[in-house]
Amino acid sequence: MYWTVVTWCCRLLIGGVLLASALGKSLDMPGFVDVLVTYRLFPDWLLWSLAIGITGIEWVLAVWILVGWQLSTGALIALSLNGLYAIGLVVTLFRGIDLQNCGCYGVFFPQPLRWYSPLEDLALVGICSVLRVGAKRSGQPLDKKLQ
Repeated sequence: MYWTVVTWCCRLLIGGVLLASALGKSLDMPGFVDVLVTYRLFPDWLLWSLAIGITGIEWVLAVWILVGWQLSTGALIALSLNGLYAIGLVVTLFRGIDLQNCGCYGVFFPQPLRWYSPLEDLALVGICSVLRVGAKRSGQPLDKKLQ
């Protein structure tokens, strides 16, 4: 098996997740802003800018990763984004805030915030890490030692 196959699989998965997330949020931006309100992490005056910024970053990253341009850098940014999401979810859980919709996929797949929600983002962090390595090693056998 080659890193090229692993990289393609990771690209499709991460790119697809980002695409679905961005599309779901874009289809109901006021709803996404309402979800951000429930987190109680940011001041009200910042919420629309934050919602537009998050959605825009997800659109750009989805295309970036699916196209494959500067893939290692795109994977690092996606890794950071999912890491920030995981931190936000953990903080919200520790604060005991009950969210009926975490907002992760907007209108597509409204999910309540549960104890395993941050684990999903951490799994995406792991996949982004593999994508980053794969982007650097594409075309090499998986069993070849890392240099």
